[in-house]
Amino acid sequence: MTRVAFLGLGTMGREMAARLIAAGHDLCVYNRTAEKAAALAERGARVVKSPADAAEGAEFVIPIVADDDASRAVWLGGEGVLAGAPAAGAVMIESSTLSHAWVKELSNRVDAAGFDFLDCPVTGGPDGARAGTLTMLMGGAEPVIDRAWPMLRAYAAGKIRFGDIGAGTAYKVMVNLMGAVQGAALAEGLALAERSGLDLQTVRDALVSGAVASPHVKYLTDRMVAGDHEDVYFSLNLRWKDTEYGLRLAGDLGEEMAASRAAQGLYEAALSETSGEGNESVIIEILRNRRGKN
Repeated sequence: MTRVAFLGLGTMGREMAARLIAAGHDLCVYNRTAEKAAALAERGARVVKSPADAAEGAEFVIPIVADDDASRAVWLGGEGVLAGAPAAGAVMIESSTLSHAWVKELSNRVDAAGFDFLDCPVTGGPDGARAGTLTMLMGGAEPVIDRAWPMLRAYAAGKIRFGDIGAGTAYKVMVNLMGAVQGAALAEGLALAERSGLDLQTVRDALVSGAVASPHVKYLTDRMVAGDHEDVYFSLNLRWKDTEYGLRLAGDLGEEMAASRAAQGLYEAALSETSGEGNESVIIEILRNRRGKN
């Protein structure tokens, strides 16, 4: 039985943590809102009050939190992981979607503390986490990946090593930028179809069986056509954050990313008009609102 510290019980984290318990691992969890850990506690997880407490004696530490600020707090805060006492030789597996610059800095901090580090965001969504079919987008040394993989298989069916530390994050923010462009283009296309008098259900059926269909497009099409933005699969806040981190990396590398920057503008407009807590599909309502004002 492997001792694992799991930090962050959002939409993805709670499903991943549940899979670790089901696989028989000794799980210690931390979440800023302790109430979210209650269901896991009933299944055998130990719930603690700080990341340092969770990491005490842990062989693996896995955070999946919202952004750079939350990650810094979890790792470097007064009661952060690196203020605690993980097991000697523990592997630190950062699975949050973060900025490339912060992941590189964090790796240096973890290395200086004497632990191994993996840059390991995930893809597959909450459904994939629940089913144990996530794919791990990995950056790091192959021997460290080999050590972690038997434990990660509790919720992952596949892994792709993109290179050294930072490579997994570079891929994740790149592909999430592409998802943002897809979402913005889809919202504009559906708004145009609606304005043209087309039946949106018929448009939906054609889109999801046509050349532009993808799992991402299919899910967003159904949400946008139905106006279903309250049941959050991937929040507007997180989509905007991921585009921001992707564009920061692009800026650092001198890439212009015109389509991605245009898409980000629509997400920013949606953030200015909503709380940001709804599903990312809400961007279509911004276009509908603009039409009503013209």
